[in-house]
Amino acid sequence: MPAEMEVRKMLVLFGSQTGTAQDAAERVGREAKRHRFQCKVEALDDYSVASLIHEPLVVFVCATTGQGDPPDNMKNFWRFIFRKNLPPSSLCQMDYAVLGLGDSSYPKFNFVAKKLHKRLLQLGGHPLTPVALGDDRHDLGPDAVIDPWLLDLWGKVLALHPLPPGLQIISPETILPPKFTFQFLEEEEEEGSTTCEEEQPLRDHPSELCPFASRMVSNRRVTSESHFQDVRLIEFDIAGSGFEYTAGDVVMIQPRNPPEEVQLFCRLLRLDPERRFVLRPTEPGSSLPAQLPQPCSVRHLVTHYLDITCVPRRSFFELLSHFSTDDLEREKLREFSSAQGQEDLYAYCNRPRRTTLEVLSDFPHTTCAIPCDYLFDLIPRIRPRAFSIASSMLVRPDRLEILLAVVQYKTFLSRPRRGLCSTWLASLDPQNGSVRVPLWVKKGGMKFPKDPETPVILIGPGTGVAPFRAAVQERVAQGKQGGEDLRPAPSPGEQGPRVGPGEASRQPHLPGRVSGKKQPKKGETCLVRLEWPSLSPQHPPRLPVASCWP
Repeated sequence: MPAEMEVRKMLVLFGSQTGTAQDAAERVGREAKRHRFQCKVEALDDYSVASLIHEPLVVFVCATTGQGDPPDNMKNFWRFIFRKNLPPSSLCQMDYAVLGLGDSSYPKFNFVAKKLHKRLLQLGGHPLTPVALGDDRHDLGPDAVIDPWLLDLWGKVLALHPLPPGLQIISPETILPPKFTFQFLEEEEEEGSTTCEEEQPLRDHPSELCPFASRMVSNRRVTSESHFQDVRLIEFDIAGSGFEYTAGDVVMIQPRNPPEEVQLFCRLLRLDPERRFVLRPTEPGSSLPAQLPQPCSVRHLVTHYLDITCVPRRSFFELLSHFSTDDLEREKLREFSSAQGQEDLYAYCNRPRRTTLEVLSDFPHTTCAIPCDYLFDLIPRIRPRAFSIASSMLVRPDRLEILLAVVQYKTFLSRPRRGLCSTWLASLDPQNGSVRVPLWVKKGGMKFPKDPETPVILIGPGTGVAPFRAAVQERVAQGKQGGEDLRPAPSPGEQGPRVGPGEASRQPHLPGRVSGKKQPKKGETCLVRLEWPSLSPQHPPRLPVASCWP
């Protein structure tokens, strides 16, 4: 095949925890298509990493989470790429670029992108540009780095892979095809079709693709009604799930949108929530969203998949401007999507935490003109939320508990801002009927010593006591199994038990503190006051416990 007829390919791989890196990767993918590349955008763990040796042009977009950790959807790739037995010339045929997204207030700012860039160099890759380090702390966000980096990147890419003869870059005024098309079913087709919107296939281990529908046993507020923070202790029945967890692990919960907001969304877009459809990918080889049944109702799509309560990103306004039939709305949307309009977009959206649904309400003429086929390009999916597990399997192996602070705060907008998952969970009442919550368990970043004799000091300055509660329960259970004579810590002002020389250093001390910014007033309820007294000599703990306030 002549060189000028060869297919120009680009691969964009991302590691994203909150969706920001995925949004940036999809922006690179859209620009690649405008530059006439055949482009595929995938999560790093969804890509067969062994095929990387055959890729001529790859862009990596990677976030850094926690204390320099890779996102969940690139951890398998991360382990593979750092294998010591990989030949140093493995990627000698690959040109690449790395874009990192992080927060400069953390010590290991963009650690993942920096380390990946060095590793790709070690394996023989050829960098097209220096590693780009986007910063959430910048006044304009990561776009302050991404915009000039993209200009530099396309200059280098087109020098190596010029446009085919007779073709031009597709204008930004031209809208690209959607990821999927909707094929709505007629009434007779709906009657003959089956769906499994509420049913799940049985699998060996619950995961994001197949969560365990756990029954909520109780939902109890542990702070008084007068306290500023609504904190819930929620208990789930996990019998038959196959879960195994220890103190420090987390449970992932898949939330859903409230019915009234689903109804409003359907009304704004003039959609029938009961209408059912099947999805068809527009590009051969593209996979359908694994979390959605086929066929699916519009109500199920909006309730369980589309994140209509998230704060929309710049790409949302860019795509929305293509559908506008109103001159004033189109002009404003284009301003918000331009590089020059980012300060105004921040003031309109990010600072007050305005949601996607509220933005759609502010642009009614544009909203009612949105084609269904572009919903997946316009609105990201609802991401699962992680909660520290607040119980121990050694105490109750068929139960899992979380401590949940209900997120609610005010901005200058009239309606208070609410956390999607915490508000949904707090609204569920198992006393009014059976309540099922989709969830799965994964390893957490907090590790407690396996040796119960190891001294431990746990301090939670505003982070909550959920993992500490699990650790306390675990050591209490270990103390019962071992039969040691272990006593609780004395209350403040009381004299503790006498200990011999050297014994004090072996007494692990565990200060407990409820998440919150102010000390509870007299008479207010908090978890420490409720539970620490139960760790009495009748049920001796392996460690002394004292709250931070009397």
